This record gives sequence, C-alpha cells and structure tokens, in this order.
Amino acid sequence: MLKEFKEFAMRGNMLDMAVGIIIGAAFGKIISSLVGDVLMPPIGLLLGKIDFSNLFINLSGQQFTSLADAKAVGAATINYGTFINTVIDFVIVAFAIFLLIKQVNRLKRQPEPAPAVPTTKECSFCLSVIPIKATRCPHCTSELRVA
Repeated sequence: MLKEFKEFAMRGNMLDMAVGIIIGAAFGKIISSLVGDVLMPPIGLLLGKIDFSNLFINLSGQQFTSLADAKAVGAATINYGTFINTVIDFVIVAFAIFLLIKQVNRLKRQPEPAPAVPTTKECSFCLSVIPIKATRCPHCTSELRVA
C-alpha cells in the first residue's frame, strides 16, 4: 500500500498540480497586496477619501471609529468594505489567470493539418474541373484515362 501511495504521489501530474497550487497561493498574496496597497487607496481617494477596508456596519450598538477598534472588543460587525476588497481581488486574479491561459493556449503547438486529398481533377481534353472518380467528362463527353 505504501508503494502504491508513493507511485501515486510521485506522478508528474500530481507534482505539477502541487507546484501550481503553491504558485497560485503566492500569486493570490501578490494580487491581494496590489489591490489593498496600490489600487484601493487611489480609488478611495477618488471616491471621497474612503478607506474600503475600514467600511463596516456596527451591530453592537456601541460607537467605534474603526473596524480594528470594533474587532478589538469583539463587537459584531458586517465588514462590507473587506468584502469589496475581496471581490476586487477575485476579479483581478480571475482576469490574470484568463490572460495567462489564453497565452499558454496560443503558445501550444497546433497540430499540423493533414494534407488535403484532392476531390477534383481537370479533364485532359477540355480542361473542365470534374470529380476525381469520373471516367467520362460531363462537359465534352470524352473518355478519361483512369490513373
């Protein structure tokens, strides 16, 4: 059983999948940083100096100036700003993966097209185009040589 598990775990596609998951997780962190640290501050500034990560609805009835203060005391909150950041993260990651897959598919070798089998030939007498299996030309009625 241990030998079978080792063979299963060491297959090429299993290792490829593991590497893909690790790289995907690291890529997700990069995108999260891009959204939270680079994209959202200018968007928040354009929308009236809004910090999306600090948008929340307080359900406890107490007053808090920030989401961190509410979390520190364990207050019940709906963190819709964090949700907005997460949705933007997802859209950017999905778009980046789409572009990556599109490029990989373009770089994959396309199979060579099979050589075309002729379906017509020319009549050696009147030079009309006729079916390849024809033994008599329908235009000049000449008998054709069978090749």
